[in-house]
Amino acid sequence: MLAIAGRSADTNDFLARNYTNAAKKTLAYRLLLPKNYDPTQAYPVIVFLHGAAARGNDNAEPLNWGPRLFLELSLREKHPFFLLVPQCPGNSSWLESSSGGLKAPVEGEALRLTLELAGQILPKEFSLDPRRRYLTGVSMGGYAVWAALVWRPGFFAAGVPVCAGGSPSMVTDAAAKYPVWAFHSDDDHIVPVQQARDLVKAWREHGGVAKYTEYTGLKHSSWKKAYVESEMFDWLFQQHL
Repeated sequence: MLAIAGRSADTNDFLARNYTNAAKKTLAYRLLLPKNYDPTQAYPVIVFLHGAAARGNDNAEPLNWGPRLFLELSLREKHPFFLLVPQCPGNSSWLESSSGGLKAPVEGEALRLTLELAGQILPKEFSLDPRRRYLTGVSMGGYAVWAALVWRPGFFAAGVPVCAGGSPSMVTDAAAKYPVWAFHSDDDHIVPVQQARDLVKAWREHGGVAKYTEYTGLKHSSWKKAYVESEMFDWLFQQHL
């Protein structure tokens, strides 16, 4: 695991920004740049999707649910990367119900804006490697990780859903071509652990690589361990399209 004692906790490391698209839809987000950013190099980018508790418009609360752990100096020195942390407005979600209910959700507006930002806008400003885009998220955000990997196969090189679930029936062969590493706690009282187990099983049944780490006794806070697993980061940054 990473040595968290040496981590900077400075929120100012994350640039506070807003993205407004051509349709005048706006998304608040934070952006962490690689240490010693060099525009002549291409860098991987991790997109982090927060859970329901971090929704709002302060452009700060999402940092409390995982992103600050990414400030660990040893991690950033070993693996220079961008971290994109959008904030979902308080009255919305990354996923929206369709006529098929939550078993067949559709992209929410905030998620669509996030994918526009990661795939089209930021690459015009910074040197990002399109072969090394990664998606992670916790709880509500983790549900969106599973779903986005299914909807946009090949947009992300890999995904890391944490304390999250969803319907295994949505998994496809096309999505399973891209690896995942899921994290959950056996006593999660918000998202039943069986949901994560079933999704991992479905991913594998569709021919995909699905690593799985199940903790004991962390309830709905498995992200506190997942995001300090140095082995996970080593694995993640090896994945590419």
